[in-house]
Amino acid sequence: MAYREKTAWLTLVCMAVAYGIYFPMMALRETPPTLFDILWTFGIIAGTQAVVVIIGHIVLAAQAPGVAGRRPDERDKAIARRGASAGYYVLMAGAILVGVVMPFSEPPPKIVNTALLAIVIAEAVNHCLVLLSYRRGWHG
Repeated sequence: MAYREKTAWLTLVCMAVAYGIYFPMMALRETPPTLFDILWTFGIIAGTQAVVVIIGHIVLAAQAPGVAGRRPDERDKAIARRGASAGYYVLMAGAILVGVVMPFSEPPPKIVNTALLAIVIAEAVNHCLVLLSYRRGWHG
């Protein structure tokens, strides 16, 4: 498995665990969360996820020291562009939903959580497409 594929798996799994905890926790609350509650909870979970991903990157780099320091080749760059492009379109759809549709019908905490969910889904789409591209041997 390629180093960049391993890092994509690491990030995707950490995102699934972290936000698989956050979003149900917010959805199952008896009272709507305040914006401070959202910020505090999301900050703790995102910070923890970032620390775990950084430690995971260090471990992966230590396992393959020669590969981890290499610059991405053309295929790696094409795969990253493909994932980022798809993630961008998902994020724009979420931004339109949050910025154009929801302000007229939803309370602020729901709007904030939907915006956060759009960001998380866009990143998940990015990493999933990167993984599929490596798995299927896509060359751009």
